[in-house]
Amino acid sequence: MKRSEINKIMENAKVFLDEYRFKLPKWSEWSPDIWKQEQDNCGEIINNAMGWDITDFGSGDFYKRGLFLFTIRNGNLKTNKKPYAEKIMIVEEEQETPMHFHWNKKEDIINRGGGNLIIELYKATKDEKLSNEPLTVLIDGFPKVVEAGGKVTLKPGDSICLEPYVYHRFYGEKGKGKVLTGEVSMVNDDTKDNCFYEPVGRFPAIEEDQKPLHLLVSDYANIKAGNNWLYE
Repeated sequence: MKRSEINKIMENAKVFLDEYRFKLPKWSEWSPDIWKQEQDNCGEIINNAMGWDITDFGSGDFYKRGLFLFTIRNGNLKTNKKPYAEKIMIVEEEQETPMHFHWNKKEDIINRGGGNLIIELYKATKDEKLSNEPLTVLIDGFPKVVEAGGKVTLKPGDSICLEPYVYHRFYGEKGKGKVLTGEVSMVNDDTKDNCFYEPVGRFPAIEEDQKPLHLLVSDYANIKAGNNWLYE
């Protein structure tokens, strides 16, 4: 992805979040220059991968297969012992987040507003294939049996609880508008706890055609390495 495209997605996300009066932490607005001044005080943000996260899953087409996320809070069981995480996401109409499950993370996916979110579900087999067995999920606390590959529609206000080893693929329903999507979960680790059914790139390769508007979580490795190109 080009950095200019990422910057534009960030700007569009701010407008959409403002429409729903959803406020991000103050540090979400930091420029790279402010990060340079404050980075020594940001250990929890950096080490727990909190912040802006934009991916096209290696597709080259963000609006066909991609996702906007902002990790608002996240724990780290090795350091602060915080056992939970929270994200806000924006899912465009027919924009696919590909089929995947988590080995460890249990999560609630919540439609916070906008259009409808479609989620397709499978159990994972022991060898991480798609099971043909039905599964039971909780929709706002109520059990629902879903056939293998079945779809659940989350309308604004609805939520689903997903256990580890439950494959899920989601996208916004065509004609209903983009979806403000929340996630409340156990500790989130996008580097080690995602099992995609098909190989994808979780974090995009970036072509630096502009200075970053805000840093991505994938930029933090450069901070740790002392690479100052982000501030130039």
